[in-house]
Amino acid sequence: MKNLILIRHAKSSWKNHELADHDRPLNKRGIRDAPLMGELLSKKAINPDRILSSPAKRAIDTARLISQKIGVPVKHIVEHDKIYAASISSLLAIIQQIENSFETVILIGHNPAITQMTLFLTHHPIDNIPTCGVVNMRFEIPTWREIAEGKGIIEFFEYPKKMLNNP
Repeated sequence: MKNLILIRHAKSSWKNHELADHDRPLNKRGIRDAPLMGELLSKKAINPDRILSSPAKRAIDTARLISQKIGVPVKHIVEHDKIYAASISSLLAIIQQIENSFETVILIGHNPAITQMTLFLTHHPIDNIPTCGVVNMRFEIPTWREIAEGKGIIEFFEYPKKMLNNP
């Protein structure tokens, strides 16, 4: 069995319009929400073997804040250039190349790809994964290479606004 957790990066700042999109940091809400979602993952005993992240500053910062809450060393965060501005096919290729010794992997990226990938893998009608939204999927397969359209089963879908409105 394989467990894939897709996370959309936390809310980013648009204060400095001179920054390249790749360099935008988290805003106050993003800095609040990423640890909140990390705490959720910790309470659910999610202990990933690896965290794959877009190299964009807002995604890496999200990965670091979440990893602190779930007790995953920063060295287990791997930046993957193709997650930034990814398509379903490029994300699928990344996922299918994950080491088979890893049972649980978190992938942190951007919309629309994170929402589209969730729909592709699960056929679950989620219209939009909000910033810092977390979708945990289970796959009843022995290797990552076997992950394919419609094979995922959603274990949970959480996001900060839902948690803050229903503590």
